Amino acid sequence: MRIAAGMFIAFLASLGGQQPPNLTPDWCHNLPRPEYRQLERISVPDKWFELYRIRPGVFAIYEPHQQEEVISYLILGDKRAVLFDSGMGISNIKQVVEHLTRLPISVVNSHTHNDHIGDNWRFSSVYGMDTAFTRESAKGSIADAQAEIAPDMLCGPLPAGFNPRTYRTRAFRITNWLHGGDKIDLGGRILEVISTPGHTPDSIALWDARNGLLFTGDMYYQGPIYLYRPETNLDAYEASIRKMIALNAKLLLPSHNIPVGDPAVLPRVLAAMEQVRSGKAQPVKSGGKVEYKFEGFSFLMKGN
Repeated sequence: MRIAAGMFIAFLASLGGQQPPNLTPDWCHNLPRPEYRQLERISVPDKWFELYRIRPGVFAIYEPHQQEEVISYLILGDKRAVLFDSGMGISNIKQVVEHLTRLPISVVNSHTHNDHIGDNWRFSSVYGMDTAFTRESAKGSIADAQAEIAPDMLCGPLPAGFNPRTYRTRAFRITNWLHGGDKIDLGGRILEVISTPGHTPDSIALWDARNGLLFTGDMYYQGPIYLYRPETNLDAYEASIRKMIALNAKLLLPSHNIPVGDPAVLPRVLAAMEQVRSGKAQPVKSGGKVEYKFEGFSFLMKGN
């Protein structure tokens, strides 16, 4: 259970700017996830991140030391590159991507929850969906960011030089507005923006049709899929999953936990949601919320 943001800020103040103690929460004991043994790992100087080559020109940038286990993706073309999400902002993801390529880099966000936009401010080119939710998120936040570094949310020490007392999601400027159906030409690789509202109003997937790669954002990943926030819309979620199924992808690349997924799971996700909404699935209580559990994934939703 998360510590309330105000209580945690007071706790940090009592530390005089030092890092909180390493309490090794239970979730940390399940790492590393066995699926990563099958992936090509690439050395990166910043130990906050782990880096994996998923396909030629596609790299997963994984943050395993925070409970969200966020995964951002660097996608390379011949002339340009896209960073699909910029992560927590706890360490410097820009240095990681510049270690990999000298191509011009634009950030495209799967959606604008704080754990995916943390380092947007470091980049001069940021694409965002043309929604009111995106505009509000771009102003930054403190409380959501502080909740992410509560002791039970961390696995191991924070990066050297990181000051937990001043950690926040910084405001950023959107330089290009996106709409569903837009295409981003990287040179030799075209990414289509698939509008997939549901988790948030500005959720998108990126579709690399030539290579059959579908970057799913938070619409699907292995683990509890968060569908409890006020901005969640379950009608839109179902419609977006149907849209993703129709693409007939060869590989899913989710934004949490594990960077590869079998597209055959998407019809099961849709069927599971239909069971939940028809009352045929029974939930279990989970920290003030309810969780509907299925093989390989679950839905974390508001309690009654």
